[in-house]
Amino acid sequence: MEDAREVYGDIIDMKHHVSERRAQMPRQHRAIQFAPFAALTGYDDLITEAARGTEMQAELDESEKLELNEKLRFLLENPEAEGLFQVFRPDSKKLGGEYIQISGSADRFDAKSGELVLQDGTRITIEHIRSIEVDIIFDDLL
Repeated sequence: MEDAREVYGDIIDMKHHVSERRAQMPRQHRAIQFAPFAALTGYDDLITEAARGTEMQAELDESEKLELNEKLRFLLENPEAEGLFQVFRPDSKKLGGEYIQISGSADRFDAKSGELVLQDGTRITIEHIRSIEVDIIFDDLL
């Protein structure tokens, strides 16, 4: 391989040209002209969205529904008890969704909307509840 000084020796030490008639372009604008060209605007977003996985909501059998019903009744009758709810959250862009966990104490059941309202105001659609773990606080017993 040839030495760069030999090949480019005539121009390697030359001063950078600065125009006397035109103002130098700001560094930020110079950087923009070398930004990658995106011929298909939004294509990367579509690929990312297509690759994002969702899962379908599980169907509960009758025994699971009875167990959830008993736990919900207990939580509504005991406002000091706290529940950890595994809840299906439907995806707004595609079929399916994801399961999330919400914790809190039950305040009331809104029969009109079919939602459980927690004491912090969070609303959970009853049909989206997959499971409930109940924690009881025994402050009065200690």
